[in-house]
Amino acid sequence: MMKRLRPWHVALAISLLYVLLTLARYNGAPKYFALIGTRYDPGLPDGRPGYDGQFAYQIARDPANGWTKTDVPAYRYQRIVYPIAARVLALGNADLVPWTLILINLGALAVGTGFTEEILQHFHMSRWYALAYSLSAGTLMSVRLDLTEPLAYALAQAGVLLALKDRWRWAAVAFAVAALTKEMTLACAAAIGVVYLAQRDWRKLIGFSVIVLAPFAIWQVVLWQWFGQFGIGSGGSLATPFEIVPLRGLWSLAFLDLRVFALLAAIMIPLAVIPALISLWVTGRDAARYITERIIDIPMILLLLNALLILITPQSTFREPLAMSRYIVGLIAAVLTYAASRRSKRALNYSLLWMFTLALALNEAQLPI
Repeated sequence: MMKRLRPWHVALAISLLYVLLTLARYNGAPKYFALIGTRYDPGLPDGRPGYDGQFAYQIARDPANGWTKTDVPAYRYQRIVYPIAARVLALGNADLVPWTLILINLGALAVGTGFTEEILQHFHMSRWYALAYSLSAGTLMSVRLDLTEPLAYALAQAGVLLALKDRWRWAAVAFAVAALTKEMTLACAAAIGVVYLAQRDWRKLIGFSVIVLAPFAIWQVVLWQWFGQFGIGSGGSLATPFEIVPLRGLWSLAFLDLRVFALLAAIMIPLAVIPALISLWVTGRDAARYITERIIDIPMILLLLNALLILITPQSTFREPLAMSRYIVGLIAAVLTYAASRRSKRALNYSLLWMFTLALALNEAQLPI
């Protein structure tokens, strides 16, 4: 029985149970997954802000006019794949969109877990560590809240797996779609490009870069023509910019409220800061080997870039545990890939600690609605 049971089965079962419990809580109404705030629909200036999933919901319901119910239209529309996929699956029926948003994310979580399993198996390590990816708060809560992370990182994991198997063209296609689902996945694509650059494989570098970046760049131009600005940025309404000084997004909170800072630091340091600093230490040692031995690989650069993202995290992300849990999904996936490539069971075992973030998923009182 255990030989037939796979981590993605477990992940799908748990996420499906969570979805069913949430539906029961809201009398079977899937619309409540999006946490629609009255500030944007119907548009009350002092209304509730809701949460990010509401924007995917509004775009999916009405792609042409949904921007009127978003905070920063260009920023929200750059993540176009998830809402458009939901609309297509709903056959253009706006009433079915709340259901298709949920179905896509359930499937994406299972598929993303499956790709993570295959990455672990590629390095001959146990599939079961893939649960650190699928059963972290950032992934599971994204299913609960109609967010883009499950689909975006499923595509990114597909891209990493294909690149590891040297199927770079298909990897580029996966990353191109991932970037149009959530732009943060470009860090994963960049890791592949850096490796090709270091190897001076110009054919792969140019081909990979064009396939990944051309659709994203074209769509940014469309957004600029449509909304008068590009979509690239650090977030929607009230978001702060990416930081230049390392970890300023966290320690600057001490100047606002010392007690709030202490509470957030107690969460953020073990959740993201310590894993990022350890990752930078180990990849720094690997980088030193590259200087002397010219050894470089995808897992090393993947981990390095995702760890560096933690250093420049905006303050607006650091001050919200749920946002940070979503932000580190790429880091979790990178840690699993790197640890598997180095056959480090200790690192893989430590990665399972991220599953304790499920406490955030079980405490819906902290949702910013």
